[in-house]
Amino acid sequence: MRKIASIFKNKEIVNRIFFTLMILLVVRIGAAITVPGVSPSSELTNALNGGNALSLMDLLGGGALQNFSIFALGVSPYITAQIIIQLLQKDVLPALTELSKQGQYGRKKTEMATRYLTLMLGAVQAYGIIKTMENSQYITINMDLNFWTYVYIITIILAGSMLVMWLGDQITEKGLGNGISVIIFAGIVRSLPIQITGAFNMWVGTNYKEMPELVKGSFQFALYILAFILILAFVVFIELAKRKIPVQHSGKSGQNQSMAKASFLPIKLNSAGVIPVIFASSIMMVPSVIAGFISADAAQATWLKIFSYSEMFPMSENFSFPWGLIIYLTLIVLFTFFYSSLQIAPETLADNFRKNGSYIPGIRPGNETERYVRKVVNRVTCIGAIALAFIAALPVVLTLSGIFGNNHSLALGGTGLIIAVGVSLEIMNQIDGLLAGKTFDEVQATAGRE
Repeated sequence: MRKIASIFKNKEIVNRIFFTLMILLVVRIGAAITVPGVSPSSELTNALNGGNALSLMDLLGGGALQNFSIFALGVSPYITAQIIIQLLQKDVLPALTELSKQGQYGRKKTEMATRYLTLMLGAVQAYGIIKTMENSQYITINMDLNFWTYVYIITIILAGSMLVMWLGDQITEKGLGNGISVIIFAGIVRSLPIQITGAFNMWVGTNYKEMPELVKGSFQFALYILAFILILAFVVFIELAKRKIPVQHSGKSGQNQSMAKASFLPIKLNSAGVIPVIFASSIMMVPSVIAGFISADAAQATWLKIFSYSEMFPMSENFSFPWGLIIYLTLIVLFTFFYSSLQIAPETLADNFRKNGSYIPGIRPGNETERYVRKVVNRVTCIGAIALAFIAALPVVLTLSGIFGNNHSLALGGTGLIIAVGVSLEIMNQIDGLLAGKTFDEVQATAGRE
């Protein structure tokens, strides 16, 4: 309570909260405006609740794909462009690698390249979504189907995506948290009351029930809420868990004990975040998108189920196997190792330690330090990859089990929960930093008056 009171006494934090809420209101209004000339069908909502790649795209769009709104693309092209630029900076494209070493100037140039790439990817992705959803009969275009009609629709949703990206930048600069992440977070949180209400209506219901049935339903609903809390606690633990490698600095033997304790290299259990899930889902979606380009019949082909992690692939008349889920989880684990190695480069760390006169106690500088850090990163990443795959697979497994019937939106866990927890922790850290800064200023002002 004292922290909450401190937050509302801090004028800067209150202004940032208000600014963030106003931007999110604009995003929600835009998400409710359907693209002119396009009518979404009722089947689109069912498709987005199926735990497939389209549902992930809707998640990254803050729920705007459900109405095929002007913000239907959301920040998906920007996230994809960021990932591609990061990969190209790892000694793949020398020009981008050089920019990554040029400080603020290099970051500005890299950001400009990311935005240009966002425009190109957004146009391609917009056309892919239109054709896929049109062939799957999720939308109806109420205009003449010609080249300029597609250009018109692509221009609208691409402009909407760029506007969402700009609004995200405003939140980052004047609000709380990373703007892009906060917009996705808002789209996730908006569905939480609907999910809990749906679970309540399913087990307890609004109509009169006999006492034994009512007691059973209430117990099932209580178990559902308890499971949700436990999964949430597990995700928080995964996001906060880290392996601390002690680091000492030569020439600083006079450090006090508290300083020595504070000197460590933290290796997060889930240093890759949700990027592996986005990678894996994007790859799983490629065959369906290509088939959607061809025709409606191709988009409904049975063999495509092998790339759908939310469906069982029929092996025979009496046996089906979740090949899509197996491929999906394998890709998540592989991409987790790949992206973690990019985020934490042992060779670069060992080189920086050598330049700064730092070393790990008991480990020789140079190649031995690199091997040690790589071994620790691989072990930690192995646990993180398994945990990430478990969280991502949980809603799919629950859906395939049929425990929630046809209401797939009740499934627990998933990418959305990881994003929501990560953004919440980031906002809390920023608020703590602002409060600490104000406290420091007050101490300085008091010392000045004395």
